[in-house]
Amino acid sequence: MNQPIFDAEVIKRDFPIFDRKVRGGLPLIFLDSGATSQKPRSVLDAERHFYEFTNAAVNRGSYLLAEEANEAYEDARATVAEFLKADASEIIFTKSATESLNLLAYSFGNAEPGSNFALKPGDSIVVSEMEHHANLIPWQQLAKRTGATLSWFALKQDGRLDLDSIDQVITDRTKIVAITQQSNVLGTIVPLEAIVKRAHEVGAIVVLDACQSAPHFAIDVKKLDVDFLAFSGHKALGPTGIGVLWGKFELLNQMVPFLTGGSMIESVTMTDATWAPVPRRFEAGVPNMAQAVGLAAALKYLTNIGMDSVHSHEMALTKSALLQIAEIPGIKVIGPQDTDSRGGVISFTVDQVHPHDVGQVLDQYGIAVRTGHHCAWPLMRKLNVVGTTRASFYIYNTEADVSALVDGIRQVQKYFKV
Repeated sequence: MNQPIFDAEVIKRDFPIFDRKVRGGLPLIFLDSGATSQKPRSVLDAERHFYEFTNAAVNRGSYLLAEEANEAYEDARATVAEFLKADASEIIFTKSATESLNLLAYSFGNAEPGSNFALKPGDSIVVSEMEHHANLIPWQQLAKRTGATLSWFALKQDGRLDLDSIDQVITDRTKIVAITQQSNVLGTIVPLEAIVKRAHEVGAIVVLDACQSAPHFAIDVKKLDVDFLAFSGHKALGPTGIGVLWGKFELLNQMVPFLTGGSMIESVTMTDATWAPVPRRFEAGVPNMAQAVGLAAALKYLTNIGMDSVHSHEMALTKSALLQIAEIPGIKVIGPQDTDSRGGVISFTVDQVHPHDVGQVLDQYGIAVRTGHHCAWPLMRKLNVVGTTRASFYIYNTEADVSALVDGIRQVQKYFKV
């Protein structure tokens, strides 16, 4: 089936926020989708419709509204599963990708000795130098609690991971490899095949942070052959307050709960409890129902466009931006300088100008970018920079937005006389 022709200007009309003006009447140029995406009307309508017509606590009632709420919630789970080419029984809703990753770390840490997930002194957890704090700190803390060691893939000068020593990083002591699919700072897309292959050779579990990838290109968890995957709804056109954890069913079925309480139990006495089947075992309490429905609407919106079209559009903008920025003296792009195995994120520095100052000047022209360390302090230290300015593209950005960014960078240099 042919994908519809991609027209970012037409797509932008579906997003109410772009109807507003900023900074004295300027159009909003939003280049911070790596932090959070804007929301189309279909997502806002889906969430509002749930609250207006179907609002009831799921898994708790047998009346009509409760039945409809249950159906909407489970339909959302099925939509997420279809988006990832997974089974619905393997989809767990959380409040964020951060919670999804912490769920894994705490569940592994509470595993019975001798289980597949139990860690002990001498075991190794592997990450990389380009991880977001959300996929670093949970594993740091798990290592401290269990006596395991934390190892990592180093970053090369070109902004890609050094996999030359993969056999020395992932060893027979490695139990967990937690890696991002795409860097939120560099845009680097990690070559997962070699990492997954090596990890499974030594019996390690692979956890994938897909926050910067799932919203931007097609993912098939069966083809990736990772063991767990996490992403956040708000970066994929969906609402805040909803995250996704996918895991292979046979592994999820062996795990202990992260949170306990209502809805996640099979039976309870005054002295003991047994757990409900997966996925309910990991969804204690009343879940974020309307947000799950909104996320389903967002993923349907992206699917209707076509994830290959989404990625192609972002790469066209990224290529254009890289070429134009390269023509400006005093600007350094951090990370890959081309579009080979990279996504639509460009981090850069301006000589003699602090990133926060760059962001404030760009904001005066209606251009919203991210500045600072991007929740990646170890990476900033590796790069020997205090921070960067980051522009991240999405489906509603246009070539005109790229031109505005380039012109804005020149205005930054002019303002600071550099």
